[in-house]
Amino acid sequence: MTKYFAGIGSRQTPRSVMDDMTLYASILNNEGYVLNSGGADGADTAFENGAGDLKQIFLPWHGFNGREGIVVGNKRGAREIAMEYHPYWDNLTQGGKKLHTRNVCQILGYDLKTPVEFVICWTPDGKPSGGTGTAIKIALDHGIRVFNLKNEVFPLDILG
Repeated sequence: MTKYFAGIGSRQTPRSVMDDMTLYASILNNEGYVLNSGGADGADTAFENGAGDLKQIFLPWHGFNGREGIVVGNKRGAREIAMEYHPYWDNLTQGGKKLHTRNVCQILGYDLKTPVEFVICWTPDGKPSGGTGTAIKIALDHGIRVFNLKNEVFPLDILG
């Protein structure tokens, strides 16, 4: 059975934290975990750099950030979930809506039925904020453990 984790976070993640993210992704890769991430600069890129070939990069649109991946910005089901979680959905641009729709797939998988086992992330305030906040809230509502590196280190001992 395939194991998944989400590696996500702010574009402003500090370099030292991004180095840790790359290391964690490499360790998880060696344990057979597949990374779900979103192709953004900062945290997403740091995780992707350590994940090797075991990764699913969900993109809001073709060509986002020069990345290749699975385009999900208009995915039915994911869009409806994103609408539930974003308090100002109607105020978002089409690009913003696609970015938040992508966040749903990072947590619940492409089919929206294959959730990650846990989330490793970094937000500037240590809370479910910014674009990453949508993904964190979805994870928490689905009983998925979230490790925000602003507040704690990732406990490698959970891997068994």
